[in-house]
Amino acid sequence: MGTKSVKVKTLADKYGVSVKEIIKELESQGFGDDVKSASSVIPPDAVELVKSYLDELMAKRGGEPGRGAGNRDGGGAVSAASAGQQEVHIKGPVIVKSLAEALGKRPNEVITSLMMMNVLASINQMLEPAVAVELAAKMGFTLVIDKRGKEEHVQKDAGSQSADAPEEIEFADNPKDIIARQPIVTFMGHVDHGKTSLQDAIRKTRVAAGEAGGITQHIGASIAHCGNKSVTFVDTPGHEAFTAMRARGANVTDIVVLVVAADDGFMPQTIEAMNHAKAAKVPIIVAMNKIDLPNANPDKVLLNMQQNGLMPEDWGGTIGVVKVSAKTGQGIDDLLERILLEAEMLELKGNPKRPAEAFVLESQLEQGYGPTASIVVKNGTLHVGDPIICGEYYGKVKGLIDHRGQRIKSAGPSTPVKIVGLSGVPDAGTKLVVCKSEKEAKEIGEARSASKRVETLSGKGGGMTLDDLFSQMENGKRNTLKVVVKTDVCGSSEAIVESLKKLPSEKISVEVLHAAVGAITESDVQLAASSNAIVIGFHVRVNPGVNDLAKKENVEIRLYSIIYELLEDIKDAMAGRLEPDKREKELGVAHILKIFELSRGPKICGCMVDKGVVKVGSKSRVFRKGELIFNGEVRSLRRFQDDVKEVRQGMECGIKLDNFLDFDVGDVIQFYEIELKKATL
Repeated sequence: MGTKSVKVKTLADKYGVSVKEIIKELESQGFGDDVKSASSVIPPDAVELVKSYLDELMAKRGGEPGRGAGNRDGGGAVSAASAGQQEVHIKGPVIVKSLAEALGKRPNEVITSLMMMNVLASINQMLEPAVAVELAAKMGFTLVIDKRGKEEHVQKDAGSQSADAPEEIEFADNPKDIIARQPIVTFMGHVDHGKTSLQDAIRKTRVAAGEAGGITQHIGASIAHCGNKSVTFVDTPGHEAFTAMRARGANVTDIVVLVVAADDGFMPQTIEAMNHAKAAKVPIIVAMNKIDLPNANPDKVLLNMQQNGLMPEDWGGTIGVVKVSAKTGQGIDDLLERILLEAEMLELKGNPKRPAEAFVLESQLEQGYGPTASIVVKNGTLHVGDPIICGEYYGKVKGLIDHRGQRIKSAGPSTPVKIVGLSGVPDAGTKLVVCKSEKEAKEIGEARSASKRVETLSGKGGGMTLDDLFSQMENGKRNTLKVVVKTDVCGSSEAIVESLKKLPSEKISVEVLHAAVGAITESDVQLAASSNAIVIGFHVRVNPGVNDLAKKENVEIRLYSIIYELLEDIKDAMAGRLEPDKREKELGVAHILKIFELSRGPKICGCMVDKGVVKVGSKSRVFRKGELIFNGEVRSLRRFQDDVKEVRQGMECGIKLDNFLDFDVGDVIQFYEIELKKATL
């Protein structure tokens, strides 16, 4: 909340001081033009400074400080009245404003003292604890930084156990309640090797046709039925940018189907996916897809497997290999049988009567629903109305939507559902559990959110030293492309940010100012405008009126649906931010034969073009006896009575140069142009 404007008389009455005294203080702060009388309104940005001054004045006089400053912010446990004490307590993180209040000093005094210590900081900026302690010592105080206030300590101690408990509570299962659950299977592999198409063939549905570029963009889950048994499928994108999402898919899965194209064999992302599965200690089945192609080479795939530590059964190993074709349907039944066989060997069990335990596959903001999360229930049963906690977000299950888009009342073990009712968008891979009550879930969520905020603030550098500032000025040659990223789902946001950070360049770096889920808003454009950044949207829309603001602020908004295009365009944008390489290209040479004086305007030199060509607008250098006397450009060319754009070798012409009159017969004029070559990363 911003500070409200206050009248001079109101403040004078509150503190029991004269109006003149307050006006004098405002004049010393540089606000004299705005405040002239008792009815004048003190600007919002001056209110805090004046209140700090009055608190200090009251403390010196031994009176009670005004309620407006010293006791308003919980940041300082000691107000200006207790400034005489040697030991001062303050809550961390330490803000300049709260430090000033705790020490009983005016904020501008603290800021000035910080500058003397080579630290630049504004009134609302956070300081490093060591800097704050050193500053307090110089002012005659011993500063003690508490992590939390007393009330917070009590509240945290009371709720600290419950804050971590939901995910760690061990539930005692009744053996009678334990049943076999269906396997959760993840399809992994290189891009365009047919993961989604293979699942389509299994589910007998069409998914890939709806994906931009035929490439799966987000993790999705669905159920396929095989006789009286079912299999839950998790489809992870194949592009290497989605490494983190694929790793999460491996962590919630029971079996990995590694899809390898029979014509391509193992590719970089195939090996990467295999390593994720191995790290998660998940059984692997190799699906040799595109076996119907004439250039299919099964032996190559088997050799690649052996080279990467996957010994196929045909070669005496333990890894099952199934030859399939998503196009013709060949081998689909064999693959399902193999999956169910592996699941049988794993003896997967679940207890539908215990509170649900699930993992987030994907999360997003959806119109009409708010924050939603696609989850897979690993154990237990999730019911509509259950109070839940997922990381720092909490809520009550308002709706469960299955993989077919239908609303259901409960979801048992190994069931993928979309959940509605969370207070925010959790990170993919976060564990979701059921709490005892909605009140408990809210308390834990808010405590975690506050804790995360403190950690975030504490992790940032406090202020900037003058040395840092000068070194940044000296290193100003290094360019930065700043971007604001908005995506439809959390996993895409993380993957795009990681991909942008990995773009290689010694000349320019990418800085992600903000990455979030949801449509592109006015605040995104304003952030980009203030930071000279571009806005990137991935599978999102632009809110009404935002494009007009972007044009007004000269902010570029780029929308994408395929990650390849996004990364390629960003590379081009990075190259565009670099200064182009400049190179001189010689055009021609001429020498002056005669000087023509005109009644009006500058002199014109009559020249003979000895070499090359002379063009209007080209750069020129004038040499006299081998020494350079002028560097400019050709303003106009005349041949006989006509103005021309260029004159070639062996022809005479009249040349008028830009702001140069000191011609002499025999001077040599050299013509050239600057070629701009696109800079490379």
